[in-house]
Amino acid sequence: MQQQPDRRPTLDDVARHVGVSTATVSRCLSAPEKVRPKLREKVMAAITETGYRPHGAARALASRRTNTIGAVIPTLDNAIFAKVAQTLQDALDARGRTLLLASSDYRPEREQNQIENLIVRGVDGIMLTGEQRDPAIYSLLDKHGIRYVNTYVHHPESLHPTIGFDNVAAMEKVVAYLYDLGHRRFAMVGGLTAGNDRAMERIRGTRDALRRRSVDLPPSRILEQPYTLAAGRASCRKLLSLNDPPTVIVCGNDVLALGALLEATAMGIAVPETLSITGFDDLELAREIAPGLTTIHAPLIDMGRLAADFLTAQGSDADTQSRHIELPAELVVRGSTGPISR
Repeated sequence: MQQQPDRRPTLDDVARHVGVSTATVSRCLSAPEKVRPKLREKVMAAITETGYRPHGAARALASRRTNTIGAVIPTLDNAIFAKVAQTLQDALDARGRTLLLASSDYRPEREQNQIENLIVRGVDGIMLTGEQRDPAIYSLLDKHGIRYVNTYVHHPESLHPTIGFDNVAAMEKVVAYLYDLGHRRFAMVGGLTAGNDRAMERIRGTRDALRRRSVDLPPSRILEQPYTLAAGRASCRKLLSLNDPPTVIVCGNDVLALGALLEATAMGIAVPETLSITGFDDLELAREIAPGLTTIHAPLIDMGRLAADFLTAQGSDADTQSRHIELPAELVVRGSTGPISR
């Protein structure tokens, strides 16, 4: 449906597009559970096609702003994402903004659905996790004039704004430290890479860093797993059962690493004398467990605060604000790593 360039799509436009009343469209927005699923899908598709953007409260009509910011994170189960969401909410609250939070469960189709729902609710901006997604989503955000930022990654060459850290460079720090300790038999337990560019970059960063040092990391020593303690434990058992087991297991996040550490202890494997283990994120538990977990410290508080700054910037502030902000991801050495003793 073609709209005149100087005219904002209206509720009437959506209703005519579907062939229903404006009351039905309103009901889809305010009480979707009361509308038949197939009809609701048609209405939501029409909202996307026409570019209609509701603005919620009447008090926001004059400024065309709702003072709400959306965020889509992969999961609510991971303390890392919860920390950033909390920091983002605190920073938005100080600015008189409200946070609408959604999770994707690492499923691209669910993320797209949540983004569309946030657009329908008239958010002024959206914080996203990672950069890998259907280009149509970015086109949709641009069409609606919604400011967005990708977090947990730093891609200075990207057309999309990023606030985060270089996952590949972070793994170089891990590998360099372990290599200098004398390790040559490496294994990697990373997250599931489908729909997760952070997991993909951490595996690639580890492999590339080892290749530059002429150390092989064969496919049999690279495992992709969901971010759970059970998966970390199972991966540790599998890798230590190899004919030539690794002396170090590099993990894509702290949950996997903590699982590996628990399993090694249960198997009677001395850490770090026989096996070293590293993580990524620096969860609170990584500092409290014995031995403490060597890991990469992710700058979560700064990332949440800067995302709030970026998404609420207006006028000249938005024009001059950097589109790419790199935060340090530093190696924190604790007791789970040491020189090889065999």
